[in-house]
Amino acid sequence: MKPQYLILAFALTVASCSGPEKKESKTTENETSETSSAESATPKGAQLIATYDCLTCHKEREKLIGPAYVEVAKKYTNTPQNVSMLADKIIKGGSGNWGQTPMTPHPTLSIPEAEEMVNYILTIK
Repeated sequence: MKPQYLILAFALTVASCSGPEKKESKTTENETSETSSAESATPKGAQLIATYDCLTCHKEREKLIGPAYVEVAKKYTNTPQNVSMLADKIIKGGSGNWGQTPMTPHPTLSIPEAEEMVNYILTIK
């Protein structure tokens, strides 16, 4: 493996191990109710994707380091078997399905959280 790929793999591993970022902010009562309404309108899978480090490597409509979510949705039909397989891939990581760049593991994700992410991704058209 070339040195630049090792550096990229190391950087991605470090970034993916960080988990969700906790942000503290002071809000007024009106801001809190507006935020709650906006969050409830966003699918849970999309919220999880935004919370974790997914957007470091993936974009919705264009390839970044990993495939675009729309390409994943084109490749895999939304079946229970595919949801389970892709959720497992998110948690355990791997490589080879989209080239040689490895998908870093996300062991802090629960199976239901990963499945929510996959269900959301597979709806993107």
